[in-house]
Amino acid sequence: MFRTTRTATATAAVTAATTASLLCAVTGVALTGSHHTPTASASRQQSRLDSLEPVAAATVARHARDGDLFAGTGKIRVGDRSVNVSCSGRPAPHRPVVVLMAGLGDGLDNLSGIQTTLSATGRVCSYDRLGEGQSDAPVGPQTMDSTGKVLTAVLDRVAGHRPVVLVGHSLGGLIAARYAPEHPDRVKGLVLLDATPSTMAADLTRIVPPSATGPGADARDGYLAVSQGQNPEMLSFTDARVRSAGAIPVQVIRHGVPYLAQSVPTYGPALERAWAEGERAWLALSTHSRLSVATKSDHYIYVAQPDLVDQAVQRVTSQAPGRP
Repeated sequence: MFRTTRTATATAAVTAATTASLLCAVTGVALTGSHHTPTASASRQQSRLDSLEPVAAATVARHARDGDLFAGTGKIRVGDRSVNVSCSGRPAPHRPVVVLMAGLGDGLDNLSGIQTTLSATGRVCSYDRLGEGQSDAPVGPQTMDSTGKVLTAVLDRVAGHRPVVLVGHSLGGLIAARYAPEHPDRVKGLVLLDATPSTMAADLTRIVPPSATGPGADARDGYLAVSQGQNPEMLSFTDARVRSAGAIPVQVIRHGVPYLAQSVPTYGPALERAWAEGERAWLALSTHSRLSVATKSDHYIYVAQPDLVDQAVQRVTSQAPGRP
């Protein structure tokens, strides 16, 4: 979930220059809190999301009959929220729909290059999670469960009855990896691009002591604040064990350029080792998991080595079943 800053806007959002190269949620939000103000209670948000489940089932049945899938780029309704979606390429026979999931602070625009490349061989979609890009802000705090319900509603519109392969970067990878075991009926493959490790909070607090100052303290305090919901998505998430998604094809790709060691000099080498161990832990998702290293990439693997990502997605989609 750490990342190198790539825009002036992101840099301006960070309150100290020493933190600009390693923050997890800096696009449009400082670590001290989110720029969104809740407009409804958490219970109201959950109630609205719970109501999506029967609607989603009906939508899948309708798509199975008439193939009415979302096309182009635009907004769809998820409950009373507007979600920005983009789809390109044509559905290929016996091939899953590929769904791209950006990291925290990123929108689907960041994924446009790799989406264009992948859509040459099949249908590829991406979306802005609530609070990101052009999607509405959430009406209240989110959890992994509620953001998963939004994902389910999006999949109903972009994939219908077809199976999907989720391609997640950073926090998008963490969400995809936790969603897949809960939805074996539709997720038939995973590609995780430097996905946030499932034990990131424990790793940080173990490696960086409370007495730390400078970049180390910024990294520790920043991540803990973000994981507690101080981010554009108002999404809270905790460490959890890696659950099995069965025997689906899974490709894990971690960064090979040790940017954490440069950004956090005192603790960076240990953080790099913990990150590598966290990426290896994702192999427990499936009995058909593979791990590779993007030797020329920092956190943004799909930017630095798009060909490597393309190859990984092609391999997983070719191994995944194309029918439900």
